[in-house]
Amino acid sequence: MIVRDYRDVEAKTSPEAAGVSLRWVVAREDGAPRFAMRVIEVEPGCATPHHRHWWEHEVFVLAGRGVVKGEGQERPIAAGSVVFVPGEELHQFVNTGAEPLRFICMVPHTDADPPGPTAR
Repeated sequence: MIVRDYRDVEAKTSPEAAGVSLRWVVAREDGAPRFAMRVIEVEPGCATPHHRHWWEHEVFVLAGRGVVKGEGQERPIAAGSVVFVPGEELHQFVNTGAEPLRFICMVPHTDADPPGPTAR
């Protein structure tokens, strides 16, 4: 069992996503072979990249407010919101509030086989 404060995990940033930080709070190195838990923080006026990939996301919003953009839709989110993003759906999280938008994001390890005929 592991118990830690998420703030004790180093926040990673990327030049492709100014104002966005990501903490891998539970990862394969922690003994989690299939899924990872991340805490993502988006600064006011910033957004995650508009992107898609084969894996799904399960998200729980901890703080702040914003919108999640999907294919042909935009939905408001705030602390307490739950978001499911299916695999292959174009998506983006945008902070429209005055404080950081912070959420938990669960994903499978991306080196796993995608679903379909080639999956083991």
